[in-house]
Amino acid sequence: MKDKIHPEYHPECKVYFRGDVVMTVGATVPEMHVEVWSGSHPFYTGKSAFVDTAGRVEKFQRKFAGNYFDNKKKKEA
Repeated sequence: MKDKIHPEYHPECKVYFRGDVVMTVGATVPEMHVEVWSGSHPFYTGKSAFVDTAGRVEKFQRKFAGNYFDNKKKKEA
């Protein structure tokens, strides 16, 4: 490996979820703040949960509201 081109490796990176440390991993940053992790993800927990990060659902609904798809069909024809 070449010297001085790789990021610094932190073997004790703490992963925070809602202010609590949930795990320690190796990473290129000393700490991570996550919104979803395996202990809260519906796939792993078996519970249904809705996660909306930064209003993505509202953004999608605004973008595709009204007759958005009707306009696309008219252009293709």
